[in-house]
Amino acid sequence: MSDDGTVIPSPCIGVCRLDPETGLCAGCLRTPDEIAAWPAADTAGRMAILTVLKARRRAAGRTSAADSRPRRRAVRSGSVPKD
Repeated sequence: MSDDGTVIPSPCIGVCRLDPETGLCAGCLRTPDEIAAWPAADTAGRMAILTVLKARRRAAGRTSAADSRPRRRAVRSGSVPKD
């Protein structure tokens, strides 16, 4: 959870291997510095990382439908999603 109570899940997809050519994680495309910074990053820091990752995915041709729509609001800790 970030400092303002919002929950922004990690972009990790469980394929944790650094590509020796690019220096990026083969799964989530983060740099080692971004991976290390994530746990302590505030909301703005996490959103900045996610914005960079979106551009990296597009450049690598690894986009999904989620990359084309605006991000949903972060869910507040303790709140219950409405149906």
